[in-house]
Amino acid sequence: MVLRATDVSSTAPGSPVSDGVPPPDDAPNGLTESGSGPDAWSHRESRPVVTLRYLRRNPRLVAGFAILLGLVLFWLIGALSMDTRARSRPLSGPPDMEPSAEYILGTDTAGRQLLPVLIEATPRAFEVGLVAGFIALMIGTVLGFLAGYFGGKTDTIISGVADTLLPIPALAVLVVIASTIKTTMTVEVMALIVASLAWMTPTRTIRAQVLTMRERSYVQVARLSGTSSMEVIFRELMPNLLPYLGAGFVSAVGAAVLACLGLEALGLGPQNEPTLGMTIFWSIYYGALLRGMWWWWGGPLVVIVLLFTGLFLVASGLDEIANPRVRQTV
Repeated sequence: MVLRATDVSSTAPGSPVSDGVPPPDDAPNGLTESGSGPDAWSHRESRPVVTLRYLRRNPRLVAGFAILLGLVLFWLIGALSMDTRARSRPLSGPPDMEPSAEYILGTDTAGRQLLPVLIEATPRAFEVGLVAGFIALMIGTVLGFLAGYFGGKTDTIISGVADTLLPIPALAVLVVIASTIKTTMTVEVMALIVASLAWMTPTRTIRAQVLTMRERSYVQVARLSGTSSMEVIFRELMPNLLPYLGAGFVSAVGAAVLACLGLEALGLGPQNEPTLGMTIFWSIYYGALLRGMWWWWGGPLVVIVLLFTGLFLVASGLDEIANPRVRQTV
């Protein structure tokens, strides 16, 4: 018996007929849109479907974004439901009040209502982390690409400066810098102070990535074809490093928030703006722990734990995208 070509294709494993899945009506002559074969139609899925499937297999990323979104909603709903600026100031309520129906999280010794204080302090924690993390990552990205791609004296100078500054205790230097500033300390000034010593680690890690990528075959082909160095960096190297830069940005935000909390806990933060670290500083200053005023320091600690948990889960989820060793196929 002689089999026709159509009989062979119709009974081949994986074909639409053998799998019980007929080809779509708009597929001409059994071909797909790309002409790659009839079975590609059954496996072709839209990007939203693939994204949802990936999110189901990456629960850490989803949980991290959910926690951070919850903190943002806490700020938005609180800011829309009450005058947080007026109620977070001293003497806005009676001092040392325990949590009650009128004062949900109680008040401190200065008469500040602690729920409005937390609502005002939460976006400032995001602000200082995002500003300092963005500046540090941008500086580290520029210096890392210059050192890793061009090499030579440029690499020697940049790597030498980064390696010299990296072992210096950052918190000690930040304390010295913050204590010498004569102007009024603000969240923006704190972010700049933290960013000034947060660019070394991104510089070293990005330089290491560029050093390995510049020897890849597609980069060598781009060089031999006459592509300029800037085009190679922005068209060949940068797109492949975007997931890694995203994970690095989240880590930089967490490091910046931690550094600012350290400065604020020492009393070097903004004195006229409610922040998480300064709230903990004032609770220590007035002996809230010894006086049993748990609501004074308990609320800021809960927000801090949720913030770092969310950032850790997001960074861990993005690392699955950036790191092929832990990446799961979808």
